[in-house]
Amino acid sequence: MILFSILAVLSVVFSLLVVTQRNVVHSAMALAATLFVVAVLFLTLNAPVIGVLQILVYAGAIMILILFVIMLLNPTSIEARPAAWWTLGSLAAAALFIQFIVLLSRRPLSSAGPPVPDSFGGPESIAQSLFTDFALPFEVASVLLLVAIIGAVTLAQRQR
Repeated sequence: MILFSILAVLSVVFSLLVVTQRNVVHSAMALAATLFVVAVLFLTLNAPVIGVLQILVYAGAIMILILFVIMLLNPTSIEARPAAWWTLGSLAAAALFIQFIVLLSRRPLSSAGPPVPDSFGGPESIAQSLFTDFALPFEVASVLLLVAIIGAVTLAQRQR
């Protein structure tokens, strides 16, 4: 429980750094750190395959794509957001935080859900669910990522 608490605090701190950094590259690095901490959380839950996939797919491949798109779009040319966006974002964050506190006050953390089955996070269960139940959503997500990258490259080429 102590390790979980430390990792949870680190995850929240890095997540806050993602949204509070002024430099886009620093924000992306904080996102990578958050993804690594989440991978370690998966490892503590006895889900080694999901933890390794978290590192390989999200902290590795997706972060490289995000950094590539950031560098391609030249973040110094992006205008600053108006103060209204910061106000709206702060209100949304406060609403989510209040909902989280209400949820935790109604149900203790120890009884938050059913027990995790032994096959959770194993390669067999992941492959079974990925190639049967979630094959279409997996393919749709990959196509959406590809379209987003192509759109970012196209927008960057038009500005030059």
